[in-house]
Amino acid sequence: MGTEETTSGGVTLGRATLGWPGRLLCVLAVFAILLTAVMSRPEKRLTDFDQAFYLSIAYDISRHGVFSNGILATGDRTPDSPAPGMFFMPVYPALVAAAMAIDPRFDRAVECHVLAQREKRDLTGCEFYARPIHILHAALQTLAVVAIALTAFVIFGGTSGALLAGGLAMLALVAKADLFSFVMTGSTSVALFSAAALPFVLGLKTGRIGASLAAGGLLGLLILARPSFAAMAPMWALAMLAGRRWVGRESWTRAGAAALALAAACILVVSPWIVRNAIAVGKAGLSEEYGSAAIVERLAYNTMTAQEFALAFPYCIPVAGPALVSATAGPQAMSRFAWDRPGSFFKVGRAHREALLQQYGKLDPVMPQVIRAEFEANGLKHMLTTVPLAWCGLWISNVWSLVLLPFFFAALAVAWQRGAWLFLLYAAPALLMVGLHAAVSNHYPRYNLMLIGPIAVGTAWLLSLLFSFVRTQRLVRDPI
Repeated sequence: MGTEETTSGGVTLGRATLGWPGRLLCVLAVFAILLTAVMSRPEKRLTDFDQAFYLSIAYDISRHGVFSNGILATGDRTPDSPAPGMFFMPVYPALVAAAMAIDPRFDRAVECHVLAQREKRDLTGCEFYARPIHILHAALQTLAVVAIALTAFVIFGGTSGALLAGGLAMLALVAKADLFSFVMTGSTSVALFSAAALPFVLGLKTGRIGASLAAGGLLGLLILARPSFAAMAPMWALAMLAGRRWVGRESWTRAGAAALALAAACILVVSPWIVRNAIAVGKAGLSEEYGSAAIVERLAYNTMTAQEFALAFPYCIPVAGPALVSATAGPQAMSRFAWDRPGSFFKVGRAHREALLQQYGKLDPVMPQVIRAEFEANGLKHMLTTVPLAWCGLWISNVWSLVLLPFFFAALAVAWQRGAWLFLLYAAPALLMVGLHAAVSNHYPRYNLMLIGPIAVGTAWLLSLLFSFVRTQRLVRDPI
């Protein structure tokens, strides 16, 4: 392994070279570690948490060739003829349906769980088996790690820093192995965000239209996995425009072309789904009811007390926070933040949603009046409560984030001071998404896994700076 020097953002970093055999071994090692972490988790019932949503849709795709609303279907659904739906996005259920087609054992396990839930019977005889999904999740996470490492290389240069960033990202994913052992969308979201961010920063750095097209296309896939990321399209288009105009010193025409290419590619990928919804469901849009349901449930947090507001900041700090709050304010002080406690924000919000559905049948048509009434009564409280919810959403990987989040914010400060705009433009949209999720959803960190990349890259860069500083000081003190 040789070494050389490179400069990025006004900073000189060490660069280590690594040949293709070494890179392939690194990728295989990452996949093996992530798969082992996921497979080591206890087996899960396929009806636990949100798994049933995706599995029931995948089942309808497999058996009837229809993308339905799964267990959320209402109205004219019959067992042999599910109605088309658009509550959820298509990417993840399609991946699950593909896994069912490949593995008959998984197909039987899904069928048993879905039919048991529909027929309201117990799971006796159903196998708790999801191995193809675990392999898929490990592969997606490996893609995320590789993309994050390459993004670090594009932003700051240096193979050693890129390897460190990839390693830190891998540790974050290992720490979330229990989440990824469920048949849910976390691995897909972090993989697609990380994969899209790589050509995004490459386009920011080089102005290549091909990179902008790739970033927009992958962002479109990310939106088709989770609709909230539609907010990323204008963020990234504006970032591309500003980055190429003021950082890249390009003309408005060339900078605008890069931004337009990104937006056009994103729209091109998303449009077939919107057209399908218009034809099959009768509504031209990304989803139906999904956003409204999330917002209605979010409104419950507007009843947060001043004590809960203040205690949320220490409470959400991993490891020590809950114990500290429990010891000082009592074990029930923050019980409403725990989704499974009686009277929790989650349960109150879900009850509100179900009551509105029972009264009106659908949420989307009544959302304007619901939001108007809420903001007339609690508009300021909604804005204020978004702050602790965003704070709670930052802690995406327990001990990992406890150690690395301070490094990340320090890296942001150093990047601002040194003019490392490429890193700032990479990290800012992910941070804005944390705020968006807090404003329209809840405080659960699993929605903010896109932060893994920026945190890992920023921390790797800052550690490289510290190492370089220590090495320079040592050479000055003890010259060779």
